[in-house]
Amino acid sequence: MDSTAARGQAPDPAREQALNLAREQALDAAEELFYGRGIQTVGMDDIRGASGVSLKRLYQLFPAKEQLVEAYLERRDIRWRQRLAEHVDRQREPERRVLAVFDWLGVWFAEPGFRGCAWINSYGELGATSPRVTAQVHAHKQAFKNYLGGLVTDAGLPAALTDQLYLLAEGAMVTAGITGSADPAGQAGAAARLLVVAQHRES
Repeated sequence: MDSTAARGQAPDPAREQALNLAREQALDAAEELFYGRGIQTVGMDDIRGASGVSLKRLYQLFPAKEQLVEAYLERRDIRWRQRLAEHVDRQREPERRVLAVFDWLGVWFAEPGFRGCAWINSYGELGATSPRVTAQVHAHKQAFKNYLGGLVTDAGLPAALTDQLYLLAEGAMVTAGITGSADPAGQAGAAARLLVVAQHRES
């Protein structure tokens, strides 16, 4: 809690604005450095240098590096899922919306600076030692799976197909991160199409 609020005083808008700006600057720097170089190789002093936010202010905003990592993943999750939904929403036909997920993965994988899935990478680095990071990873992956499941249901496809499509997408993310190629998205998408077509043959 802000110390001003704790003393029962009215918040200072200028101070709140400065804190919010510093927080965004810190998170922008953290996202670039953590995703580009890995979390464990980046220290708070690196964040200070890249963001222009003083160490004192950084630790005021994020008393521990783990909390900065948590905030970075939380903010990235919102942006990632919004971009995915925007791409899928361009499609009107329900089954096409399911397959559009894999089309979007291809767009994402082909972006300059793509280094795999930030949540898989973070879990690989800190999953064994950081409950905060593990919680963020689990929440992101569950949200993605739930979203995919909603698309499957809307298309009138069996709910069990969600697990299969989810594993295809996750496998594509891992493979693309390792190989640096966008091809796994197309390969996973082709497999997804076969699964969808197979459902029509069985129905």
